[in-house]
Amino acid sequence: MNTFLKAGMPVLSALVLAACGNNAAKTNNSDSTQQATTPAAAPAALQLKDDQLNAVYQQYQLLSQALVKGDAAAAKIAANALEAGARELTGAEQTVKTAASIIAAADIEAQRAAYATLSNDLIALVKKSGLNSGALYVDFCPMALNDKGGYWLSSEKGIQNPYFGDQMLTCGEVKETIQ
Repeated sequence: MNTFLKAGMPVLSALVLAACGNNAAKTNNSDSTQQATTPAAAPAALQLKDDQLNAVYQQYQLLSQALVKGDAAAAKIAANALEAGARELTGAEQTVKTAASIIAAADIEAQRAAYATLSNDLIALVKKSGLNSGALYVDFCPMALNDKGGYWLSSEKGIQNPYFGDQMLTCGEVKETIQ
């Protein structure tokens, strides 16, 4: 039985690959006038005008995801990368300081409090820079920071609240769209 499996697996793999290839060939040959198009409803990929700010935003997304999950260690790692990238940005001195405070924070709640300041800074930087493509959403949770409210940036319309994580994952609303 074991010998059969050793001999049969390469043959079976070749048949599966050939079948997949034949199906693609049939699809491509069935209508030679049809061109590949992207669906009209597909959102454009997000691209900020400033490449360095774009890289910082990518780390901000990782930080946001870590806070949504309540993962303080991952939040520190993302904040460290964000801080390093922000050092290269003009006018991002406060962003660098705030990222450093997230790295030094004793717990997730202190990280979330500093995240509010970081988000406000980043929102201002993104608005000043602008986007080449895609959209960003400025989200707001009125209950964050002891009912003072807190903003954050998201590339999705759906709310994933970094201030409360699983406790109140969808608390908040989109306040503005940056395009």
